[in-house]
Amino acid sequence: MDVGVIGVGAMGKNHVRVYSELRGVDSLGVYDVNTRAAKDLGEKHGATVYGSIGELLDNSDAVSVVVPTQFHSSVVGEVFAKKKSVLIEKPICATADEAKQLMKKAPEGITVGVGHIERFNPIVAEIKKIVKKPLYVELKRHNPASARITGSSVVEDLMIHDIDILLNVFFPNPCDIYSVGNADVMSVLMNCNSIPVSLSASRKASKKIRIFYVEDADFTIEGNFMTQEVSIYRKPGQYQIEAERYVQENIIEKVMVNTVEPLKRELETFIDCVKKNQPFPITPEQAIRNLEFCEKISSGI
Repeated sequence: MDVGVIGVGAMGKNHVRVYSELRGVDSLGVYDVNTRAAKDLGEKHGATVYGSIGELLDNSDAVSVVVPTQFHSSVVGEVFAKKKSVLIEKPICATADEAKQLMKKAPEGITVGVGHIERFNPIVAEIKKIVKKPLYVELKRHNPASARITGSSVVEDLMIHDIDILLNVFFPNPCDIYSVGNADVMSVLMNCNSIPVSLSASRKASKKIRIFYVEDADFTIEGNFMTQEVSIYRKPGQYQIEAERYVQENIIEKVMVNTVEPLKRELETFIDCVKKNQPFPITPEQAIRNLEFCEKISSGI
């Protein structure tokens, strides 16, 4: 299959790299308004550099759109006009209303997916299998300050990953949502079936954190999105005092996780869906709902 990548910024470079390594890709094309960057990346990964989006689309069966969010609508509109399958990097558009208008232009017979990459992180499925009676859930996503320009608040930029997991894997109908923060730091507390769920995201941290934490009735689960490690902590009921300190012994189980690069799994899934003319697991409808939830949180900024 012939694949193209529109946009070769930080994330676009990763799309080009991974596509160049996949067996299902026969040829790879790239386009960016920054011609020099496109040529350098094309030479590095054996990709053909095209002079326009239209030219790339004429030589591709499917494309990734990895341009800044404010350009998603216009670029994806060009893809739809050529009736090509497309994977749109998250968020789907700058606003939910813009995304809804865009999807009215989507032709039939193509695959349209949205790149909420953490859905493909293997710890998500593992934790889903382990959880039985959750009492408290926390997802924490903090980044050091970055010069990367996103055009979005920290909610649409970082927290949206955990919102996607929350709404589409664990709790589809949260309520009593309370948020506090600003464009760079946000904390959210909500009620999910009487279970308190906490989300936090920051672009001002001094330490990079990607944690998924669950207190279950009988154990505690801690997952790390970066290392793809999952640990289960169990209480054996042994408590004691040592040197005037309270000591609790825990049994710690390390879960065997089949570690993979989430982007590789995402792009492999996209190619497979295009070949079989099947829906991508993360649909535009889900992505729009994610964005609506982000907007609900951000309305308090």
